[in-house]
Amino acid sequence: MADIDEQGRPEPPVAGDEVATLLGFLDFHRATFAWKTGGLDGDALRVSVGASSMTLGGMLKHLALVEQSWFAHRLHGRGEHPRRGGPFDADPDWEWNAAAEESPEQLREQWTEAVARSRDLVAEALADGGLDRLAAVPWPDGRTPSLRWILVHMIEEYARHNGHADLIREQIDGQTGE
Repeated sequence: MADIDEQGRPEPPVAGDEVATLLGFLDFHRATFAWKTGGLDGDALRVSVGASSMTLGGMLKHLALVEQSWFAHRLHGRGEHPRRGGPFDADPDWEWNAAAEESPEQLREQWTEAVARSRDLVAEALADGGLDRLAAVPWPDGRTPSLRWILVHMIEEYARHNGHADLIREQIDGQTGE
């Protein structure tokens, strides 16, 4: 059982094996994002900072699609890429823009469900080849990332957006912290 910090986030293991460390850091960053987006109403989820149009609501929707893209589509080859076709043909930034029309509950539910599905899909892949398991769908150039690469990329994705979330949350209500 992981130690839980003062914001309710599971601390990554300090001496875990590779799988526990990677999953620990991914869950820590997911929990950081949940903390930064938690307790906010629709108006707050639509706040942006400076010249950026990025919002916390848009991040919730975007990260739900990123979870689906990497773990369902790329890793397991299930379903079409979630950012291809449909509304993305008319608006490449659709998830960011559409989030303004959805309630905080809808956005949080989409993200929470995507994370839960991703955890199941990662467990399935770990049981079927471990961290060396290659994705079912290669990149256009023919290279195929491993589960290890995908997990590190997702840690990076959340870390980058958590930095954005820090700035936006501080603008909304002054909340700061890692």
